Amino acid sequence: QVQLVESGGGLVQPGGSLRLSCATSGSIFSIYAMRWHRQAAGKQRELVAIISSSGSTNYADSVKGRFTISRDHAKNTVYLQMNSLKPEDTALYYCNVFIRATFHSAPSDYWGQGTQVTVSS
Repeated sequence: QVQLVESGGGLVQPGGSLRLSCATSGSIFSIYAMRWHRQAAGKQRELVAIISSSGSTNYADSVKGRFTISRDHAKNTVYLQMNSLKPEDTALYYCNVFIRATFHSAPSDYWGQGTQVTVSS
């Protein structure tokens, strides 16, 4: 079994910062891409940022220059540093990790439970 535990969400004023964490544990042979998605109320889930196993990153246009994704291989953890937050960043943020659980298994996607980020004055 693989578990993803997210933390770091909360209420912040516009212009503020938050750092999300997603710790992965359990049966892990290899971790490939790690992603953050978000879903605002009444909207479709969107991909916010992705980091590959080699460290290359990509971002949604709406967060470029404000958000930074990073990972700690030793801790099997992915982070999302969010700066200059705007009200439109308000959403439930999910981490998503592509993992090979054992040597013999095929890689699969795993999802966290989500952490709420609310940007409001």
